[in-house]
Amino acid sequence: MLWSLIKIIIFVAAVAALALGADYLLESDGLLESRHVINGVEYTFGPLQTVMAIIALFFVVWLLLKLLSLLVACWRFLNGDETAISRYFDRSRERKGFEALSEGMMALASGEGRVAMSKAAKAEKYLNKPELTNLLVAQAAEMAGDRRKAEETYRKLVTKDATRFVGVRGIMKQKLEDGDTETALKLAEKAFAIKPKHEETQDVLLRLQARTEDWSGARTTLNAKLKHGSLPRDVHKRRDAVLALSEAKDILADESSIEVQEKAIEANKLSPDLVPAAVMAAKSYIAQDRPKLAVRLLKKTWESQPHPDLAAAFAGIAPDETPAERIRRFMALTRVKPDHPETKMLLAELHIANEDFPEARRALGDLPETDPDARSVTLMAAIEKGEGASDAIVRGWLAKALTVSRGPQWICGNCQHIHAEWEPFCENCESFDTLAWKKPPVSEVAMPGGAQMLPLIVGAIEDKSQDTPAAASEAEIEDAEILPDEGMTPANDPAPEAANLAEADKAKAG
Repeated sequence: MLWSLIKIIIFVAAVAALALGADYLLESDGLLESRHVINGVEYTFGPLQTVMAIIALFFVVWLLLKLLSLLVACWRFLNGDETAISRYFDRSRERKGFEALSEGMMALASGEGRVAMSKAAKAEKYLNKPELTNLLVAQAAEMAGDRRKAEETYRKLVTKDATRFVGVRGIMKQKLEDGDTETALKLAEKAFAIKPKHEETQDVLLRLQARTEDWSGARTTLNAKLKHGSLPRDVHKRRDAVLALSEAKDILADESSIEVQEKAIEANKLSPDLVPAAVMAAKSYIAQDRPKLAVRLLKKTWESQPHPDLAAAFAGIAPDETPAERIRRFMALTRVKPDHPETKMLLAELHIANEDFPEARRALGDLPETDPDARSVTLMAAIEKGEGASDAIVRGWLAKALTVSRGPQWICGNCQHIHAEWEPFCENCESFDTLAWKKPPVSEVAMPGGAQMLPLIVGAIEDKSQDTPAAASEAEIEDAEILPDEGMTPANDPAPEAANLAEADKAKAG
């Protein structure tokens, strides 16, 4: 409102000033009067006419200058220089080029690779901006299956600083698809040097370094992921421990014992719940004659995740002890998680080794019924055999062992592939640090009639054994013995006990 009032006042003041000026010129007598003779004719101009003539003269001069500028612009246009005329045509070409580029991007998003390539060629014709059009051409060529054209375009992108990273990354992905990991690794390192914050490049480089067992380089890349915020600190510590453990295993192949011990202990400190690292670190302490540190380390890891390998490493602290002494020493470990299935099976194995079968049964509890797996059921068969149960009962437990779960295994959380031993990478999907100690999905045994046929099979064996002599020879009893030796260490595979019982059944049935 105030600004509108100010503009009105200014306009009124300007009109008033012009009116006063015109009135002053009209009233002045001869002040601005002028006479001019043109072709013998005398012209007299009054004050107002003189002012208007001066204004007209200025307008004519300005118009002449503009016409002169237009002539100069036309001359420069004909010579190829940039002018307003050339800029007009440039804007027209630019508009057509960007329209073609947008249509090419739409075609690329729609999956029409050939159409996108033609639109990109049209855009390049109008725009002359290869940093934009070459990228569209490369992606469209990949979509259309023209790998040669895509690689050729990516190589063009590598030549310019602004698009070098895109070109290197594109060629790297092609080499990965071709299986040329050596070249892909070099390209990944170059792409990482250009743009270290790029998360996908970090992941590719880390995976390739680990596949080539460049553990030191992989740890450097992992630290870069932490530095640039693409990895949480707790996950970094876990994966750094995995790489340190892998580095220790690699050094172990070269028989560098001191370095192995240092790397193993470092891996355990980074991730105390990593079972393979704890086992290797415990062995390192045992080799250094520091059993107390080994006991403390194994107890801490057992508290987070009981595992048979931890029990085996704990047994290796005093390998020459008697079964009774071993039971007493293992109390330091079994008191940590007494209700865990692994603890119950460990105690049962220790008592079986001590030939105390009633105590082994009490230690195992109702685990074979409530949470059966092949190991607990086979231990129950060993207990029944040790207590003098009939062969039919023992064979019944072994038949059940064929249908229940095998128990916890090293399973990839990404593809569910089962591994015999822990590895830093899944051997099936090549994902990093995805192996976990857990039970695989239970599947029924592939046999006619499934698990329902087992009681019939066991019964048939029992009927056939009735025709054999009641007493077996001492040699047959020795073959049928499933009791472990005194130096037994916990194991997760029930195959040896099952094999012994199978041989005994075959001998008696024959």
